[in-house]
Amino acid sequence: MVQMTKHRRKLSSGACTLAALLTLAGCGGGAGSGQTAAPAGASTTPQSDKKSETPLEMQMTVQLFDQVPNMDNAYWKEFMKRTNTKLNIEWIPDGDYTTKLNLILASGNIPEILVVPDLKHPPLVNAVKNGAFWDLTPLLGDFSKYPNLKNFSAPGAWDNSKVLGKNYAIPKNRPQLSGGPKIRQDWLDKLGIAMPETLDDYRAALKKIVDADLDGTGKKSTLGLVSKASLLTGSAGGFGDAFGTSKPTFDKEGGLIYETLTPQYADLIAWLRDLYKDGILAKEFSVMKPTQAVELFESGKAASLVNESFRYDYTFMQSIKKVQPSAVVDSTPPLKGPAGYAVRYSTGVSGAFLISKKVPEEKVKRILDYFELTNSKDYYDFTTNGLEGIHYNKVNGDIVLTDQHKKDVGPTSPWQPITLFYDKFGKVTTPAAPKDYNEAKMKKLDAQGYFTKGTISPFSIINSSTWIATWPKFEQEWISMSVKAIVGQITLDEYKTYVAKLNDDPGLKKAFQEFAQDYKTTFGK
Repeated sequence: MVQMTKHRRKLSSGACTLAALLTLAGCGGGAGSGQTAAPAGASTTPQSDKKSETPLEMQMTVQLFDQVPNMDNAYWKEFMKRTNTKLNIEWIPDGDYTTKLNLILASGNIPEILVVPDLKHPPLVNAVKNGAFWDLTPLLGDFSKYPNLKNFSAPGAWDNSKVLGKNYAIPKNRPQLSGGPKIRQDWLDKLGIAMPETLDDYRAALKKIVDADLDGTGKKSTLGLVSKASLLTGSAGGFGDAFGTSKPTFDKEGGLIYETLTPQYADLIAWLRDLYKDGILAKEFSVMKPTQAVELFESGKAASLVNESFRYDYTFMQSIKKVQPSAVVDSTPPLKGPAGYAVRYSTGVSGAFLISKKVPEEKVKRILDYFELTNSKDYYDFTTNGLEGIHYNKVNGDIVLTDQHKKDVGPTSPWQPITLFYDKFGKVTTPAAPKDYNEAKMKKLDAQGYFTKGTISPFSIINSSTWIATWPKFEQEWISMSVKAIVGQITLDEYKTYVAKLNDDPGLKKAFQEFAQDYKTTFGK
């Protein structure tokens, strides 16, 4: 288990602890409405200092998480004016992106700038080996020309995003802390239940809510837990970490067992089995689409939702109030389990930009200048709020978004063509909420220990080529057996016997050895 307070040689550049790095990179969270105060030395340049140059035209292929934006609207026109660019963006829906990425890499018809969600993706690694992308290591040098990219990226981002030991990738920064299980605080209050602090508390609270049938239909249809992500990953809701799934576990030959094949993971399966037996876990959990989970929660039919950022507590609450006016949504504190807390940190890097080798060197330098310029507090605020008077207004010091904001800016599209200034509280606050609400939320999460009690799974950092090649042969069967264990179609002993058989597979045992070697190289253990 990689804790926030453990030394990480490979990922931390001269800093001893992740906790210290988080504090350094995320300091100054006093600004409200989804903003943090600019750290000392942050660039405040609002637009390119090379206005005399011809606008930098860039061809990008990026992920799309909402509606395709109109690049001729007020926001995007202003963005390109400030950056002195002309963006030609191909927006690919997130669900289709891997298929599109594979086609691009196979054809060799690579855009000037390509977003890659997973830097371990085998076709990408092969393309890098074959010289398809620029090695940016010599151009970046000591980062003296790129202080924003150096100082305001996620902790360890440039080490964590290396491919074959070099900086081919420009990391996309994201907060390391995302969210905790959401729960209907008003339903807890109505039944006289204290906010859960442990997994046992959580289970008991949801059981009482389900039995009380608080969705108002009178049909005993209230759901306890719905999830936007597969609960079988172990990371959804951080539940796996409460059982110690991210704690390094070695087989008798010294191989590092993948986290979902450990005894701790079997404990998670047993807990989910209990939730299912109690009628807490939605019967359709294994096939439920993300949109369905959100719709159930927003329509007031479920008590708890996992795998959403803290910033959605407020917006979900506003949606539910339309059908249940007294609704109050909050996130639980870090839920204590038998081997840790239900908190999972990311590495702070969510994909990256790679530049095609076909791009001339002088243009590559201008592209790097563009990423340097936009990796600043000014651009972070601009991409979040848009233009004052059009996309937001200030009311008593608070930023209040307009209807035009939703049309022009939207929730995530402005963040896709930039690296995004690292903000510790980026998934905690929302410009949709009042300043006082955001400030209270930040203080509350700090006090609850959300920034100190979580873990980073080593498997989000280390790699095994054998695992990548071998695991797909077993994955669907493993998913099926896990679901069967949760719903009671097989016993837990049968599930454990199945996993033990998997762990004896020669291909997987070889992968465990590779994981162990990479773990030792990365963390010095």
